[in-house]
Amino acid sequence: MKTLVVLFVVYVLRLWRKALELDYGTMKLLFLPHMEAVRWNIGKMKALAVFWMARRQAPAYQQFLRDHHTRSPRLHGLIPDLSSLPIMDKENYVKRYSLGERCLGGKVPGHGIIIDESSGSSGVPTNWVRGTAERRANKRMLEFGLFHLIGPGPYFLINAFALGPWATGINITMSFADLAVMKSLGPDAQKIINTLHSFGPDQHYVIMGYPPFLKQLVDAAPLDWRSYNVTMIYGGEGMSEAMRDYLLAKGIRKVYGSFGASDLELNISSENDFTIALRKAVLSRPELAARLVKYPGATPVIFQFNPADFYLEETAAGELLVTLCRPYYLAPKIRYNIHDRGQVIRFSELKRILADCGLTPDDIAPGYSELPLLLHYGRADMTVAFYGSKIAPADLQEALMSTPALASRVQSFTMFTSEDEAANKSLRICMELAQGQSIADLDAESASPAFFEELQRINQDFRESWRMLPVGQRPELTFYSFQTGPFADSDMRIKQQYIHSEPLSAVPAKAISPRRATTRLVARPSTRRFNLFDL
Repeated sequence: MKTLVVLFVVYVLRLWRKALELDYGTMKLLFLPHMEAVRWNIGKMKALAVFWMARRQAPAYQQFLRDHHTRSPRLHGLIPDLSSLPIMDKENYVKRYSLGERCLGGKVPGHGIIIDESSGSSGVPTNWVRGTAERRANKRMLEFGLFHLIGPGPYFLINAFALGPWATGINITMSFADLAVMKSLGPDAQKIINTLHSFGPDQHYVIMGYPPFLKQLVDAAPLDWRSYNVTMIYGGEGMSEAMRDYLLAKGIRKVYGSFGASDLELNISSENDFTIALRKAVLSRPELAARLVKYPGATPVIFQFNPADFYLEETAAGELLVTLCRPYYLAPKIRYNIHDRGQVIRFSELKRILADCGLTPDDIAPGYSELPLLLHYGRADMTVAFYGSKIAPADLQEALMSTPALASRVQSFTMFTSEDEAANKSLRICMELAQGQSIADLDAESASPAFFEELQRINQDFRESWRMLPVGQRPELTFYSFQTGPFADSDMRIKQQYIHSEPLSAVPAKAISPRRATTRLVARPSTRRFNLFDL
């Protein structure tokens, strides 16, 4: 009986949702205040309906449940407890079963289907299938999100994500093609600059891309950004507040982030003026950071999400689980682990934390919505363990952008780890200078200590490791000219690989200064072959 009641409630909610999505004004009713618990419970009921559908119609999920000896989750009233359902990820589910087996009906439909793929930055690209209904729903919510963030159009959208079959680029183009003027150029700085020159400063430009490329674009463009009305939307990886401030200081009007995954959905959660202000408050108020932030290192990016659409959980290890609660996804994802480190905070909990620090949400920023927060720390496996500390790419980005001598000169970075014959671990941070920047003009002797001082400020575990390390084993900073050394084969179309392992034979033996962090300058392309692979 409870099953029938839940199905009826979900059916009514689906009709109600479709009615609200007809108009921007009615869509705002989805985010009414004082409805947080209701939204969470709606998400759980919708997730249960997705579970029942997948159990009946998706052969892969049927077998997956049998392998884990799983039955239906228990109901508390009409609210399910999803914690008994097995956790899926790319290894135990996506790679184990064919694309057709993961689809409802056991095969890929013969029409109305888009197949895209992940960038393959962590290995072989994976194919993902998206049906008409889910593309339509995603398109509608992207339109609503854009309107909510930056106001009514018209917009001139420039898609600087990778084009071709890759998930973000192709879905951004399809979603926004009917909304505004759309030009999909991919990460090609010169073509974007030419477009800005051709159409002039009277447009409201929205440029979307990965953070490293957006910075490269701003640095490379021979134009006054202040004379253009440009909003930037980034995705694929996090952005430090130092980088955001850098872009704003150059003349970009607004910078917002969106969190999604090609495995799941493009826009699971997003930044807004409230979350950005909250993150800045965390940076400036240690007592707030101590209460809010769970993991050490760079300050996490803070998003808000709708739990009626995406039910988010944390594992005991702090990894993020995502259940797509919309019933029309062709290949359901239930408690899917994308192996990102995340922290979910309900808005009611946030208000208690703020109150303990003598603050209210209005003190952070007016006009907020009472949606839960996602604090996103980056990939769970994208850290380097170094003498008791864990260093993440986000730490390096924040340290880099906080070092004035480097912020405008460095385009990208990567980390190499290695061990010598005595098992002494070393860490080398490589930085690629931007095009047109000369190593001869870089004051590396002062920039390197300043960078490591910032890194110690950001990552307290690294600060303690630095104090304990013998001078000769401290990390070194290596600078390379544009597109040389480990950056010679870099591809801006895909997300950067920030962590690599370096074989012993590739580590040069050399003297290291006992007084300061080592700085190496490499002015010409290296002929050394690096063994590059993502951890």
